[in-house]
Amino acid sequence: MKIAFLDSGIGGLTVLEEAIKVLPNEEYIYFADSKNAPYGTKSSKKINTLVFDAVRFLAKQDLKALVLACNTATSVSVKKLRKEFSFPIIGMEPAVKPAIEQSDKKVLICATPKTLKEKKLQKLIKRLNGKEKVERLSLQELVVIAEKFQFKKKKVNRYLKKQFEKVDWTKIDTIVLGCTHFPFFKEEIQNLIPKNIRILDGNVGTVNYLKTQIIPNPTTHPLSIRYFISKKPKERAYFDRYFDYLKAQSTEY
Repeated sequence: MKIAFLDSGIGGLTVLEEAIKVLPNEEYIYFADSKNAPYGTKSSKKINTLVFDAVRFLAKQDLKALVLACNTATSVSVKKLRKEFSFPIIGMEPAVKPAIEQSDKKVLICATPKTLKEKKLQKLIKRLNGKEKVERLSLQELVVIAEKFQFKKKKVNRYLKKQFEKVDWTKIDTIVLGCTHFPFFKEEIQNLIPKNIRILDGNVGTVNYLKTQIIPNPTTHPLSIRYFISKKPKERAYFDRYFDYLKAQSTEY
């Protein structure tokens, strides 16, 4: 049986990479809905339609679990998905809890506008009594940049500098990356903020929770990854290179 990862595009690859470190003997499927990326600017109704269409397709692939490797899709759809499908569905949980609990100052949550507005995040912050401790910042354009494979540092830095002008860094000691696309830009972010500020994301926590929800494959065999993409064939070259990289790295885990 297989573990599927679903994202609006390439962001979920950062979660898949973490999963391979922890669960190297599994069969993986990755679904990139790149044709419809980004999700973060769409209505909840549209996101639900896209996500359910993708999951119904993936459900036919003999799954042991599904990782909804997209913070926006998790915020909008995870509860509804769990009502329809019987296999474990693991959503992304931004690292808000450890950030708030471990921070002496304020926490800056960076995500898509949709994730920042959804009730799921608001309820989490309220439960942690973190309303006065949290600042929010949309970095939506990073999703667009990533989906166009425009990883040029000048363009990324120009955008980040503009967004970070809104932040009073003297009040912040932790950044939470609340979108799976953002870890691709972690180095650029780190270079533009004070050195004492921690950067957290939800990938490790998500994968650790995935491990508790399945029976890991005990046998050792070569890493198996199959992927589906809803966009033009030119995108496949990037995925081919990335999966070749993951398979090469897997021998070290």
